[in-house]
Amino acid sequence: MQDVFSRHPANPILVPRDAPTPAAALLNPGVAEVNGEVVLLVRVEDRRGISHLRVARSANGVDGWRWDDHPLLYPNQDPECPYEEWGCEDARITQMAEQEWIISYTAASRYGPAIALAITRDFVTAKRLGIVMSPNNKDCIIFPDQFEQKWLMLHRPVAGEQEHIWYASSNDLVHWSHPGILIPERGGPWWDGMKLGAGAPPIRTDEGWLLIYHGVKGVAGNLIYRLGLALLDAANHRRVIARTADWVFSPEADYERRGDAPNVVYTCGAFLRGDEVWMYYGAADTCICLATAQLADLLRAVHELDYIHVLQEKGMNPPELHG
Repeated sequence: MQDVFSRHPANPILVPRDAPTPAAALLNPGVAEVNGEVVLLVRVEDRRGISHLRVARSANGVDGWRWDDHPLLYPNQDPECPYEEWGCEDARITQMAEQEWIISYTAASRYGPAIALAITRDFVTAKRLGIVMSPNNKDCIIFPDQFEQKWLMLHRPVAGEQEHIWYASSNDLVHWSHPGILIPERGGPWWDGMKLGAGAPPIRTDEGWLLIYHGVKGVAGNLIYRLGLALLDAANHRRVIARTADWVFSPEADYERRGDAPNVVYTCGAFLRGDEVWMYYGAADTCICLATAQLADLLRAVHELDYIHVLQEKGMNPPELHG
């Protein structure tokens, strides 16, 4: 099957020279729709190599971007909280209430990447909740709906050389417990065999929660980041209904194959606009792009390419069952 997503003809839609301050790279934005506009929370890597998170707004989500004149989240310089000294990275945005969003992001420091949370009501200011998961941990998303009266997080801790998608739950968004593995890496030569992590916050559909995730494969000493799909049970967010055996989006365009990190497509934000999913992604850790797909096509792909069913049809026994 060919890639399900279609690249926007205006790609890349944001490049480093578009930033309001000198930048080495723009990448991996979180996204929200606010008052009829598309709001990107862009990771801006400055020329030192330190990242902050800054808002860019557009009426059509493609061009005419207006940048806020100050970062929404700049690395905390408090010596009592040194966990952002190397930057704030890779924000995901989840709408929690009519006028409230939670931002999950990676706090980078010499102590390793950790998960931090913040809350905003206007994307002008944000209230930090602080570090909620210790290193090494990344790729955090929060579900917009509670499950069993608790908030549910997906995250990617490192255990030895293994990097799976785990879940955890919380009553207050600060203290997280009851962990478990949601989606394991597949190992071996698989396109997502080396490591994987949650991408955009899951999209609610009539069939369940649609999750876009990234998988990594090592080839001749190089890493290739591609995107796959999983469908989670609407009644039990911790149960995987289906997971694609193939990827659905892979670095093919020149701006995805050449840059600071070649052969990378990496998403932190997507939303449903009508019947179409708009996915914003970082390309080669250098610029920001947009790809779109019909929701029906994505749901069809996650069923047709379902991992368990594909292997069974080929007479092979899958090495693990759904969560």
